[in-house]
Amino acid sequence: MRKTKAPSAISSFYSLPDLGQGHRGRVFRRLLDEAVALVRRGRIPSVAEVAVAAKVSRATAYRYFPSRSKLVSAVIAEALAPVRRAVPQQGEPKQRLHELLNRTYSRFSEYEPHMRAALQLALEHKSLEAAGLLEEEPFRRGQRQVILKVALAPLRVQLPAKSWNRLLNALAVVYGIEPMIVLKDICGASDRETEAVVRWIMDALVDAALRERTPEKRQRVGG
Repeated sequence: MRKTKAPSAISSFYSLPDLGQGHRGRVFRRLLDEAVALVRRGRIPSVAEVAVAAKVSRATAYRYFPSRSKLVSAVIAEALAPVRRAVPQQGEPKQRLHELLNRTYSRFSEYEPHMRAALQLALEHKSLEAAGLLEEEPFRRGQRQVILKVALAPLRVQLPAKSWNRLLNALAVVYGIEPMIVLKDICGASDRETEAVVRWIMDALVDAALRERTPEKRQRVGG
């Protein structure tokens, strides 16, 4: 079966600059590889630290990554780029969600430190921004909503607008790093148990949303 190309809206969240195979491309890759390795150790490095690890000047590193926001965005792009090619666009909604987890959850586990770092930076920036103390470009997240909209596209015509939006918001709570933190850090769940709970919650949420269909929409989809 021919695969449908993922929408550009998804691709844009995970894009890295194409600097080719020349000197600029090699320097960028060296900096990015060192940043990924440093974040895996459990904290967000400064751009200067990445420069030292990659054995390039600070001035050079800042040309590629002028802020921690740009640095962490690139790290997440590197870690989760395959996700954009894994968004199912065939089958029933719950089947699509399960397939999405099949394709991406192992990636989440492998790059858990990087996802935690992204969450940490987003929270830090939100607090500093609210206090008027943020001195760099704010780090933003939000790609999961685009992914879920594509994966659940058939439900958009089946659900009232309010139910559709509420379902997307609810699923966004359980697709990502946050449930991993709660289930693993607080509840002591294993990776396998965490994924099983996430699947169960997703199924329950879709079922709850489907019960909110109007009679007209049930007839339209033959449900």
